[in-house]
This record gives sequence, structure tokens and C-alpha cells, in this order.
Amino acid sequence: MSNDFITRLDAFGGRLNWVVERLCALLMAALVMVIWFEIFQRYALRLGFTWGEELSRYIMIWAALLAVPVGAYRREHIGLELISNALPVAQRRYLRIVLDIIGLAFFVFMTIYGIGMAASGKTQYATIFGMNMVVPFASVPLCGALTSIQLIVTMLRDFTPPAEAKAS
Repeated sequence: MSNDFITRLDAFGGRLNWVVERLCALLMAALVMVIWFEIFQRYALRLGFTWGEELSRYIMIWAALLAVPVGAYRREHIGLELISNALPVAQRRYLRIVLDIIGLAFFVFMTIYGIGMAASGKTQYATIFGMNMVVPFASVPLCGALTSIQLIVTMLRDFTPPAEAKAS
């Protein structure tokens, strides 16, 4: 593959990662604010709003699932790093490609079946909010799709021979 294509693909993956990182940071900030509000209203105001617990659960799920493609793009999966670092450098590249293909198959599967799961959320409703569960369930196929994209980017980036990678 050409250096230009790999460079543009990696730049796309980097921009996508930048956006998802910021979204995760915003979700984590919102999670902290909701939990602090819950603590304040429960202990300082002696009120018992129940929506904060449910909202914080949905925010946490979204943040955790959106962090998966960030880790995939950065190759920051601790279990896979332990295996990879135990091998000689020449074999790491091929192991990573094999693991990327396995991961890609899983996340494509997750995307396809997650779409069906999210669609089934139209008939299920949140206990407190009364909203249908499409938005909370949509985190699953979105995580699968974004992680699939980032795995393709990292796989092609790693597949590029080292001499070509240095030239780019």
C-alpha cells in the first residue's frame, strides 16, 4: 500500500480518536457532576431524586464503551501487551495482525447484533425517565463500529513495512 494512503488513513484514525477522546472526557465530566449533585441533594438537601442514579449508569456505559476504540487506536490493551512484549520484535507485528483480525471479527459481530439490540430498545422503556432504550442501547453498535474502524487503521498501519513507515 502506498505511504500516502497509510498516512491519510492514520490521520483519519487520529482525528476520529481525538473526537472520541473529547466525547469520553465530556461524558466523564457529566458523570462526576451528576454524582456530585446526587450526593449534595441527598445529604445536604435531604431530597431523594432517583433519576441521578439511572442517568449516571447510562453515562458510565457510554463512556466505557466509547473508550474501547481509543484503546484500540493506541494499542493500550494490557493483556495483549503482555503477550506481545514476550515475543521477539519481528513476531510481534504478525501477532498483532492476527489479534486485530480476531478483534475485528468480534467488533463487526458486535456492531451487527448491536444494531438489532438497539432497535429492540424501541419497545423497552427506562424505569425513571420513561424514555425508550434506543439511546442507551445504541452505545453497543457504535462502540463496535468505531472500534472496527480503529482496528482497521492500526492493522494497516502495522502491516506497512517498517521502511515505508519511517518514510511517512
